[in-house]
Amino acid sequence: QVQLVESGGGLVQAGGSLRLSCAASERTFSNYAMGWFRQAPGKEREFVATISWSGGSTYSADSVEGRFTISRDNAKNTVYLQMNSLKPEDTAVYYCAADRHYSGSNWRNYRYWGQGTQVTVSS
Repeated sequence: QVQLVESGGGLVQAGGSLRLSCAASERTFSNYAMGWFRQAPGKEREFVATISWSGGSTYSADSVEGRFTISRDNAKNTVYLQMNSLKPEDTAVYYCAADRHYSGSNWRNYRYWGQGTQVTVSS
């Protein structure tokens, strides 16, 4: 069982930045591909970015490409999401997810989930 705990959310003005962190309990963290997803009220869960086990491969949604960067530190069992040039439409609860397979953009492929952290971007 992998436990994931997100942190770093908050309230920020449009154009600002936040860095989300997701700490994993699993000591074999490097065996898991990681993803970030988000969900706004009344909307479906949306893919944000994913990263492979070693961090050598990443993939981001078009809506955040060039603004958000996913990275990981396997020595710290942590995955990050650096969010720059934030927009009001980025407002959502952000979740990190883990799976042994490099699971891409489909949230249904991820087995383990954190509890989420709220990001609110004011205009």
